[in-house]
Amino acid sequence: MAVKKAVCLLSGGLDSSTCLGVARREGYECYALSFDYGQRHRYELEAAARVAREMGVREHRVVAIDLRQFGGSALTDSGLAVPKGRSGDEMSAGIPVTYVPARNTVFLSLALAWAEAIDARDIFLGVNAIDYSGYPDCRPEFIEAFTRMANLATRVVEGGEGFRIYTPLIAMTKGDIVREAVRVGLDPAWTHSCYDPDEQGRSCGRCDSCLLRLKGFAEAGVADPARYQDQ
Repeated sequence: MAVKKAVCLLSGGLDSSTCLGVARREGYECYALSFDYGQRHRYELEAAARVAREMGVREHRVVAIDLRQFGGSALTDSGLAVPKGRSGDEMSAGIPVTYVPARNTVFLSLALAWAEAIDARDIFLGVNAIDYSGYPDCRPEFIEAFTRMANLATRVVEGGEGFRIYTPLIAMTKGDIVREAVRVGLDPAWTHSCYDPDEQGRSCGRCDSCLLRLKGFAEAGVADPARYQDQ
């Protein structure tokens, strides 16, 4: 029986790392794909390498694509400040400045290219539409539309098995995701979530990503092993 292959998008954050763990638990041979896209810091890429190593992926690739050329996001434009201390209502009120234009569209397109090249049909993406920062490319409607496009734009139009995009965390709360991380054998200490860490790599504890992470660990009753600046 042929081994099932999956391309797993891996940022180094809690969600994508947990998603990789789910793919591994489901029996996939995992090919992890990360991006050096001009983000504010390198700590998440270091975390991605650590997670890939510890989780035993078949191959981990880091693709360089400089989205700073377009700007439009606090994650790629140093002139834009990362929002801090926002409430849950504020996070869900609109698309935040940390949204990177078309990022998941770009990343999924490259994941699709690798999947087609290695004859994989499954792509895992750790997006979440419950406790998230209002990004439009994390919604089920986007995933469904991209899947349709993938099966129109590749060799599968000639017949055979089509592509599937799995989003096992999409309907989970952050607390659910923390509990799932524990179940799949992920050590959250390997991951990095903060948008705006200091020079020592310590998380700020106040950006949307940190606040959602802290919320999840509190809900799950699990200690967050991340290093925070106020510790």
